[in-house]
Amino acid sequence: MMAMSPRRTRWLLAALVGAAVVAAFVLRDRWDLASVEAAIGSLGPWGPVAFVALFATGTVLFLPGSVFGLAGGALFGPLWGTVLNLAGGTLGAFLAFLVARHIAAGWVARRAGGRLRQVVEGVEAEGWRFVALVRLVPAVPFNLANYALGLTRIPAGQYLAATAICMLPGTAAFAWLGYAGRGALAGDDAAALRYGLFGLAGLAAIAFLPRLVRRLRAAPETRQAEVWLEPEALAAALADRGAPRPIVVDVRGRDEFEGPLGHIPGAMHLPVDALVADPARLAAFRGQELALVCRTDRRSVRGAAALRAAGFGQVMVLRGGMERWNTLGLATARGDGDEIPDASAGR
Repeated sequence: MMAMSPRRTRWLLAALVGAAVVAAFVLRDRWDLASVEAAIGSLGPWGPVAFVALFATGTVLFLPGSVFGLAGGALFGPLWGTVLNLAGGTLGAFLAFLVARHIAAGWVARRAGGRLRQVVEGVEAEGWRFVALVRLVPAVPFNLANYALGLTRIPAGQYLAATAICMLPGTAAFAWLGYAGRGALAGDDAAALRYGLFGLAGLAAIAFLPRLVRRLRAAPETRQAEVWLEPEALAAALADRGAPRPIVVDVRGRDEFEGPLGHIPGAMHLPVDALVADPARLAAFRGQELALVCRTDRRSVRGAAALRAAGFGQVMVLRGGMERWNTLGLATARGDGDEIPDASAGR
């Protein structure tokens, strides 16, 4: 029997996933708390395993996670309900991530629309921290975020760890609410009130997080407003041979540095993670003006903060990054650039 090519295998898997999504949409009205409880409760000792598998499958198929979250608490109590909710939700999120990364990237990109770019840029700028933020502050719908994050370059291990840890508050809140609902149906008003308040308090805290995060992230940007460098000003400074030229440091990844947007002619390359981990790699330029560049300016701001903390005084950030530089039609270069050496290599 002739083996299927990898391309045909991907198309087959994509077709199966698509068919399952359509079936889930058609039958969505049958997915309610009572039906899930009845199905899981009839399995006895295999109920927890089946629940985790069902939760994971439902996540991949865009079924509402709140139904499974409430059912977990109602079926297994607030503690085990939280554990099983977290296991099922994390497994489903990881499976959706893998589907988007290896099978259905084009379909996910079309469905995600404008939000996809925000997710990709956020992960490029902040890595696992952005995944943690998405899980704690559900600005992007959970099921859609799973697929959108699969299109980024974040390592699977970082995605899985950030997802599992930062989903815990939400899964616990739904488990408490589910258990409170079970208590109310059983006539245990005290338990219903107690766990219901716990669940509502958890959801209220999650709802308050966006405002808190915006305040924490806005404060540093306000303090750093004086370090912005306009692209036209940087281009003029680089063209002026009669004055000291700023040292341009591109903090994107190597693939971006050599990619379609190109880089500023004469720029040196040092990825932001390496810069933050060891600012001493720029020690040779401590007394000179440094202009940090990335795709937009988020990673540059992060790198500038690390340099200022390390005692560098003349650090600027190119406003709008290479996207704005290209929009203005300023000169770019392609291919390799100078890599800033590791200062620890000679120690």
